[in-house]
Amino acid sequence: MSLASSYDPKSFESRLYAHWEQQGYFKPSGQGEPYSILLPPPNVTGTLHMGHAFQHTLMDALVRYHRMRGYDTLWQMGTDHAGIATEMVVSRNLALAGEGQTRDSLGREGFIAKVWEWKAQSGDTIERQMRRLGASGDWSRSSFTMDPQPSAAVTEVFIRWYEQGLIYRGQRLVNWDPVLKTAISDLEVENVEEDGFLWSIRYPLADGVTYEHVEHDAEGNETLREVRDYLVVATTRPETMLGDTAAMVHPEDPRYAALIGKSVALPLSDRTIPVIADDYVDRDFGTGVVKVTPAHDFNDYQVGVRHDLPMINLFTPTAALNESAPAKYRGLDRYAARQEVLADLEALGLLVETRPHKLQVPRGDRTGQVIEPYLTDQWFVKMDALAKRGLELVESGQVKFVPPNWINTYRHWMENIQDWCISRQLWWGHRIPAWFDNTGNCYVGRDEAEARARHGLSAEVVLTQDSDVLETWFSSQLWPFSTLGWPDAQAMAERGFDRYLPSSVLVTGFDIIFFWVARMVMATDAFTGKVPFRDVYMTGLIRDAQGQKMSKSKGNVLDPLDIIDGIALEDLVGKRTHGLMQPKLAEKIERATRKEFPDGIAAHGADALRFTIAALATHGRDIKFDMSRAEGYKNFCNKLWNATRFVLMNTEGASFTGAPTPATDAEKWILARLAAVTAQAQAQFSEYRFDLLSQALYEFAWNEFCDWFVELAKPALNGEDAAAAASTRHTLLYVLEALLRLLHPLIPFVTEELWLQVAPRLGIQAPTISLQHYPAVADFAADGYATAEADVEWFRAMVSALRRVRSELGVSPARQVQLLLQGGREQDHARVTRFEAPLRFLLKLEAVRWLAADEASPAAAAAVVGELKLLVPLEGLVDLDAERTRLDKEIAKVASEREKSQAKLAKFSDKVPPAVVEQERARLADWSTQLDALQAQRGKL
Repeated sequence: MSLASSYDPKSFESRLYAHWEQQGYFKPSGQGEPYSILLPPPNVTGTLHMGHAFQHTLMDALVRYHRMRGYDTLWQMGTDHAGIATEMVVSRNLALAGEGQTRDSLGREGFIAKVWEWKAQSGDTIERQMRRLGASGDWSRSSFTMDPQPSAAVTEVFIRWYEQGLIYRGQRLVNWDPVLKTAISDLEVENVEEDGFLWSIRYPLADGVTYEHVEHDAEGNETLREVRDYLVVATTRPETMLGDTAAMVHPEDPRYAALIGKSVALPLSDRTIPVIADDYVDRDFGTGVVKVTPAHDFNDYQVGVRHDLPMINLFTPTAALNESAPAKYRGLDRYAARQEVLADLEALGLLVETRPHKLQVPRGDRTGQVIEPYLTDQWFVKMDALAKRGLELVESGQVKFVPPNWINTYRHWMENIQDWCISRQLWWGHRIPAWFDNTGNCYVGRDEAEARARHGLSAEVVLTQDSDVLETWFSSQLWPFSTLGWPDAQAMAERGFDRYLPSSVLVTGFDIIFFWVARMVMATDAFTGKVPFRDVYMTGLIRDAQGQKMSKSKGNVLDPLDIIDGIALEDLVGKRTHGLMQPKLAEKIERATRKEFPDGIAAHGADALRFTIAALATHGRDIKFDMSRAEGYKNFCNKLWNATRFVLMNTEGASFTGAPTPATDAEKWILARLAAVTAQAQAQFSEYRFDLLSQALYEFAWNEFCDWFVELAKPALNGEDAAAAASTRHTLLYVLEALLRLLHPLIPFVTEELWLQVAPRLGIQAPTISLQHYPAVADFAADGYATAEADVEWFRAMVSALRRVRSELGVSPARQVQLLLQGGREQDHARVTRFEAPLRFLLKLEAVRWLAADEASPAAAAAVVGELKLLVPLEGLVDLDAERTRLDKEIAKVASEREKSQAKLAKFSDKVPPAVVEQERARLADWSTQLDALQAQRGKL
């Protein structure tokens, strides 16, 4: 099969992937040192986004690289059931369907059936997208967190931790989403600064108690002294005062020392509450008196525990006031209740002041609703001992963070960890293995039969299983070992538990270091005695070209498949506005989309997207994705394609084996450069520096091979030296084949398609590049090529300088010109003699002549390479006035650079390394030489 005349990724990418998968290339070989990666399982909530594409590309590059190096590679694939997110998606889909079905109308079993239908659809979509991107994972081992095997692991972990006393059920304050009607974790709450109000309210002192109230200004001057029978309390949430159980002052605040132990009459209720002292109070804020509502504020909850205060829950699960509130307010939404409370306080003369106030409002990251601190019965895991051990494993180096600074974030969280609320009031997920009798007694077991047997319950005792499910992260924390068959011994043996645990590296975002990474470290150690992975490579977050977070509400989400296969403008607009309930938002997104992509998104192919991702993968937090970068790397793939066509056309009928014996300096130079870039590639892979890796490979492929070596090869290919021509053909094929292997982990499709054409001409009979040996420096005997490398670098400088002169003069590339040479060292004279033929060939030189020492040079355009002056006579070529202007600009530029170098040397202190000083002196000398030559040339004009 011959190579197509143009690069068209659609013509081969899907075909190649199907072949790879059919042949089983992605399965572990069982031989070589094991190398395994866990896929952070995508949620079955729709389709993959750019963040997934980013991480999956880097994981695939690592897997392909190690597979080519002979490792026994396992990339464990799978998906996560994502309880809250999936319930939200399915509920929204039911609403959009317009058939009147809701979660509640379907009931638990009916709704779960709908979720399984969605999972089948979404899971297939996700796997199809990953295949299209080129993910070389073992799909036959793919796991879903609610499959029987992982589910058995979830139950086993719950039971064991419960038996060890680490899991308990208790009434605690949790983050409560009143829309989802479930507890959520701290990490699912976004604190947003918003405009609000601070209300000051009088709390009358009980039992006729009074005190002398004194106020001072900033200079300490007394401004007010009066006797009061009330305290003034400031709050941003007046509706929760109905659940106050204390007023609190600082124990060392002299203003209120006499009131500690007294009581106040709680406004709008028939209760009195104590005045307590606690150093939590900031006595310089407001009046120095705060209300304590233990059931509706996390800090107040801790105060309540310390002082043994009653905890009064005011709200229903939907954030309406319940029966604990005075009758007037029962059933009101929290914000409606706020207005009623404020109106009643105003009527009673108890509302002292209302003033604007900036405050941090906790909102659920999924619903956007204000989160309530809510007192409820939940299941918890005790974290102190687990966290201590989890921190030891990282600080001892058994788990290493890349970049290493992330250990500080990890340490801070582990040292300040709270018990983990693991129960969620959802239907979709792993149901908690606990049962209750009619009196509320709880019985835990792997199933109901075991729960009955453990506690000797007869069949007459009616048991009802806990309706709650476990938080999604509870099952995700078991991913490193549940996917390897734990706790089933036979499954563990079949799936390689001992061989692939710990995995080699976890590639994940820094935003889930607490959600997932830390919990995997703790759980894997607790149940297997191993760490889950050796390295944790923390990636940044993908943002749009302006640095904004990608989100559907912003309308800036990019689907990886749209970049790969292209999408028409109308289809893109429809995708971005689908499901948006707000017409104005949809219109805004449509306008922005039409402006940004007036012609839709062109097809770039998977390789271009992958190379873009690798190039952007710096060790930073934010990564700006610019579509123009993808276009540039599509051009790179096209460049590689065209260079391969050139090589194939110029080696038609040729056949070689082994490494070439180079006959020309150009061959020795490219082989030396190949060895250098191979060393760089291996070093950057080991450091997870995909940005530097892609940069090095790009520079070598585009500039050194496709541009320079292809050009340098032409004189030999078209010359009369048959041996040089044959050697050059061999080297062209040899270097191109190695380059394709170097690039394969990053751009697997185009390298495979090209390699299948190139390899047979080198006697390589193999079905795929993906199982070939990744290049090593030792493969290329380039030690003796230093002189040739230096000579060709000189040649490149000559060609670049003369091309620049021709370009600046506006001389056609096809027009013959003369080259006069002046000055230079003895080595320059020898090099000109050796390279005169290729210089003539590449630069269209009709003559090359050295000026005699006493010979005056004609009016000419000048360039300088080291100490050698290059002169192109201007007579008949250009307008002399224009050349004078050009030289003046060049002289100004070089003079500026020389001044900068002089200034830098003048500022150097004794602490500057000698090598740096010497380098700058050499740079100054070079600028000075260039300036002298240019000024001399200008003088002649």
